[in-house]
Amino acid sequence: MALRQDQGIVLRGYPFGEADKVVVLLSPNHGKVRAVAKGVRKTKSRFGGRLEPFTHVDVLLYEGRNLDTITQVSVVEAYSHLRLDLDRVLAAGTMVEAIDAVSQEGAGSHRQFLLLQRGLRALEAGPVHPDLVAAFLLKLAAVVGVAPALETCAECGSDRDLLRFSLASGGVVCSRCSPERGVKLRVGLTEHLARLASSELGDLPPAGDLSRDAIGLTRRFVEYHLEQRLESLSLIDG
Repeated sequence: MALRQDQGIVLRGYPFGEADKVVVLLSPNHGKVRAVAKGVRKTKSRFGGRLEPFTHVDVLLYEGRNLDTITQVSVVEAYSHLRLDLDRVLAAGTMVEAIDAVSQEGAGSHRQFLLLQRGLRALEAGPVHPDLVAAFLLKLAAVVGVAPALETCAECGSDRDLLRFSLASGGVVCSRCSPERGVKLRVGLTEHLARLASSELGDLPPAGDLSRDAIGLTRRFVEYHLEQRLESLSLIDG
């Protein structure tokens, strides 16, 4: 057993015993980390509110056989402004829920950590851009190796007559490969999604009338590949 210094963004927590809580962190070097915060559910906890979801913290961990124990914690970034309105909280909740679904314990998650950090910083900076969550999910799909094909047919590679989107095929499909299957696409939607996938989260292109379609299709694609429903996203996309 030893002490280990680490950092992470709090994804969630759940009760453990009468007064403790297991905190789930995303660490850039150790992936998903579960650690016990003793007494954190007491009114006068020495940790205060420093272990709430979305908070970026430095922690000193006592390594245990099954669960580590948090002995010290300091806040790196609190993201206090994003907590001031429901839209930003729901967007942040979707980000951490998606990250939680794809991250693994004991595996380095540097790219996932940086993506989540950029997403939270974009939310902290101001109101939610209508395309921010869709852009985040597209980037996360790329990080974990399931980026959708948006510029050529996912079946044959053609760049002509890309009229539908197939969840099973992994992206847009041409009329020859999939004349009936898949989601019929609005004009300009794939180009819009491609721009979101390549733009910085803090500098997205102006939102247009395709934002609703973008989040709807991105949600279906990500949930299909995760094989689970993102509850926070259901509140955004209805």
